[in-house]
Amino acid sequence: MTKELTQLSLVELRDKLRTGETTSVAATQAMLARIATLDSTLKSYLTVTPELALEMAKSADSRLQNGESTPLLGIPVTVKDIICTDGVQTTAGSKILEGFVPPYDAFVVEKLKEAGAVILGKTNTDEFAMGSSTENSAYKTTRNPWDLERVPGGSSGGPAAAVAASLAYASLGTDTGGSVRQPASFCGIVGLRPTYGRMSRWGVIAFASSLDQVGVFGRNVRDTTAIFQATAGYDPHDSTSLQTPVPDYEAGLTGDIAGLRIGIPKEYFIEGMDSEVETAVRAAIAKLESLGAEIVEISLPHTEYALPVYYLIAPSEASANLSRYDGTRYGPRVDGGDLINTVKKTRSLFGAETQRRIMLGTYALSAGYYDAYYGRATKARTLIKQDFKNAFEKVDVIAAPTTPTTAFKVGEKTDDPLSMYLSDVFTVSLNLSASCGLSVPCGFDSKGLPIGLQLIGDTLQEGTILNAAYAYEQATNWHEKRPEVSDK
Repeated sequence: MTKELTQLSLVELRDKLRTGETTSVAATQAMLARIATLDSTLKSYLTVTPELALEMAKSADSRLQNGESTPLLGIPVTVKDIICTDGVQTTAGSKILEGFVPPYDAFVVEKLKEAGAVILGKTNTDEFAMGSSTENSAYKTTRNPWDLERVPGGSSGGPAAAVAASLAYASLGTDTGGSVRQPASFCGIVGLRPTYGRMSRWGVIAFASSLDQVGVFGRNVRDTTAIFQATAGYDPHDSTSLQTPVPDYEAGLTGDIAGLRIGIPKEYFIEGMDSEVETAVRAAIAKLESLGAEIVEISLPHTEYALPVYYLIAPSEASANLSRYDGTRYGPRVDGGDLINTVKKTRSLFGAETQRRIMLGTYALSAGYYDAYYGRATKARTLIKQDFKNAFEKVDVIAAPTTPTTAFKVGEKTDDPLSMYLSDVFTVSLNLSASCGLSVPCGFDSKGLPIGLQLIGDTLQEGTILNAAYAYEQATNWHEKRPEVSDK
């Protein structure tokens, strides 16, 4: 039976576009129709851009007819609403940026357009990417396509849900403490967080500048690799961008992992994690071993400090970055009669979680507390980075759970911020170390919810973890399972 257009993978659609079996306009129209039918239930999009998308699709078809074949030519994708898009509202999920229309594209969006992608719209996010469930968005709560009573993860819950529910072929997201990998795990898709600096942050609305990193979502490893390949690279506008050539990641997907040394950190299999998650992840590790990998037990001894270190450094950087929202330069302005009251009233537009993190960060940076909190956290961060450096002298890849549980119910953790923060317990260390990592589907729990296997690589070793994930994916069928979403 022929697959419906929206059910094709990105690579399958790319092949059909190149052979002329279908058109970008047809694929874009099918995707827009599916969004119109299902997204009122799923709530993954904040802004849909049908006119822009169809205009881009028509241009792509013209280029295809002329024999062009850029990497994503004619492929409909979406972009997390924290990444600037020329002429399209970008809110970062916040009321304080409602109505903000950037006059330029982020570098990664420029790269999407150069590659020929069709942009369907902007997808939902926790406000300023601060959250693990997309419940902190000022506009709507995105639902998990596998169970509409559950969260899709966060902060990139909108992009993850859209890709999982076939409302886009792939997406760009951001990962500051796990915000690509965790929702990828919850939604049963692949999510890659590259090495810090591998993808430009220019044009991405800042949360925590030493931790923020653009990442990518795809329905499988090949799709994820294709969009990563097209958007990675050096950007002179971004002082943290790595001036390193981009290898041919797609050609590197051989599926051969014979002799690959995979480290299993004992600190990532802890008391309190869901037993079904542990069982699925250990089975995935056994599968990798059966494919020729060598399994090595390792230790990352400072893992226990990662969460408190992250929740000192990230809010501190957020406090500095978000001080620019004063009602003067962009976004809404709430008139308070004088400068001080205008700034106060405008900043009251921040949501509760954003205000909480700004206050935490301001306190940690304040006179008399800087050395005790932020200063000590940066020193502990160095120890965490050293743990990874030591580990990668012994192994090529680290394998672990992506999350300690499967997706939780909407509202279940909103009154308990600490419980919510614990959702990131297996992901934040990577951001502190500036390594790369991904989540790939490795099973389902008894409630039918997806489970993710996290593969972590050394700096600039995206090719290694992508190929390991591809080898696992080819030996299993978890990535082929798709949620059934109705408009009810």
